[in-house]
Amino acid sequence: MPKIFVIGLPRTGTTSVSVALLEMGYSVAHTAFTKQAFKIADAVTDAPCFSEYMHLDMLFPDAKFIYLSRDLNKWLPSITMLLEKMAPHLALATGKFNPILKRSFHNTFPGSLPLSSEALENCYLEHEQSVLSYFDNNDNFLAIDISKQGSLLKLKQFLGITTQGSNDFPWLNAGRHVANWKEYKHPNKVNSNLAGTEHRKYFSYELKY
Repeated sequence: MPKIFVIGLPRTGTTSVSVALLEMGYSVAHTAFTKQAFKIADAVTDAPCFSEYMHLDMLFPDAKFIYLSRDLNKWLPSITMLLEKMAPHLALATGKFNPILKRSFHNTFPGSLPLSSEALENCYLEHEQSVLSYFDNNDNFLAIDISKQGSLLKLKQFLGITTQGSNDFPWLNAGRHVANWKEYKHPNKVNSNLAGTEHRKYFSYELKY
């Protein structure tokens, strides 16, 4: 089965898509930091996918990539709130977050966090332009806005899933809620730090899978 990578930026609906993929029967890692997590998960969303999709495309040449867009007027206050919470823990020398997560965020949101609205808008547009240019005319690429009617149907059709059930996404992690994924219980969830025979060896695009 080809891997699925969701490469929308944080606060574009990655949690909602992750839950939808779980309900379709896929094993899903919402963020993945170890080689084993990437090996076991059918789908990986969020970090480091949104910053390292080119490397993932080389590592997994048959993979499917899903880009998530969102209205900037809604995304900007949401990402600002998230980065304000995360900034102390993303500090390269002293932050407590996983180094892969730090790398992903600092590569995508360069500068001293949290950034200004203007800087964040530039980050969003640069990321979007880069993604759309890289995957231009690629049949293994889908771009959706999960707030739009029929977006879940488009995802199911892209993945070759029988189109039954809802055609639209439930909106999760809305407002100031940023921990919805941890609270969602499902047997197909894959731990971001999953250990394997190589213990917790970090994901790296130099590794073979």
